[in-house]
Amino acid sequence: MKYIGIAAYSGDPPPKLINNVKDFINKLSKCLDLNDIVLVAGGYWGLMRVVVDEALRLGIKVVIIPPIELEGITYPSKAIVIRSGTSYRLRSVILVRTSDVVVALGGAGGTFQEIVTAYDEGKPVIVLGDTGLPTDRIRFLAPFIDDRKSSRILYVTGVDELVESVCNELGRG
Repeated sequence: MKYIGIAAYSGDPPPKLINNVKDFINKLSKCLDLNDIVLVAGGYWGLMRVVVDEALRLGIKVVIIPPIELEGITYPSKAIVIRSGTSYRLRSVILVRTSDVVVALGGAGGTFQEIVTAYDEGKPVIVLGDTGLPTDRIRFLAPFIDDRKSSRILYVTGVDELVESVCNELGRG
């Protein structure tokens, strides 16, 4: 199995970003073997809800690791929900460590944390830019946050380039 960590905005996403994310999930499903991939999300709200719903609709396996504060909400029955009993920040570490690659689809502080955690853990990071959200600023830090060069951060501005990068990173299933 190949695990794709999804770092995404928890607020109300702009309509254009919703369409880009649906397009990403659809194209990803054509590029990789659906029996060999799992999307890992940190919740089921905001842009993460779009990712989870679209993935489940296409038959992609989904794991949700919510923070303890939101473990009790209703999640889709087809998703695997891991109630780890951890806070927002700690569940992000679990999400990243579970993943083979982390894909940031636009977000704010939590998405930044997941990008930096992935970098520190040596996990490849692919960031969708031009989202209009704070993580667009990652372009100024890519490809390396510091001189350790723990991992490469790839900043892309289009869905096709994002899909191609993820598929190449995971060996096309």
